Amino acid sequence: MRTMDLAAATLTLGRVRLEPFTEDHRAGLAAIAAAEPALFGHMPFAVVREGYGAWFDLLRADQDSARSIPHAIFLDDAYVGQSCFLNIRRRDAGVEIGSTWYVSAVHGGIVNPSAKLLLMNHAFTSGAERVELKTDALNEQSRAAILKLGAKFEGIHRRHMRRADGSLRDTAWYSVLREEWSAVKAGLEARLL
Repeated sequence: MRTMDLAAATLTLGRVRLEPFTEDHRAGLAAIAAAEPALFGHMPFAVVREGYGAWFDLLRADQDSARSIPHAIFLDDAYVGQSCFLNIRRRDAGVEIGSTWYVSAVHGGIVNPSAKLLLMNHAFTSGAERVELKTDALNEQSRAAILKLGAKFEGIHRRHMRRADGSLRDTAWYSVLREEWSAVKAGLEARLL
């Protein structure tokens, strides 16, 4: 049985760079989160009500306990968002990519396909057999972006988690398996040409 050996690393592709969280990332990410609170409407954490700093603290605590690897995302050295390895299951060789958001100026550009290419490649080269992605079933923009990546839709988990407003959300689940990775990778690379 092969286990996954996923470790924090700075990942770079062209103009896009992902850095594992350090305390130095707090202010830059908080500034763009404060400037665009609408980005967090579908997030389960109450960024608008509790402030980005509380979410950053939660992610850092998960990072310290090896439950997640959060990343600050840069485009040409400017902060543009975050994405994380979550629910790391080393024994089962599975990981989720989530808690992702980007400043609206980069939506539809190279940042999301570059970041997903970097994260999924790192996961699969570290021994992952499965990479999961999930989103609020009502978040049509995110669902379309996940399908565009090449992930397979697996279904809806009803009343899966609470939204920041306390309502229960249905969660749409997607995945990419090891044997699907080469085709997904080729599709992502083609989008970046």
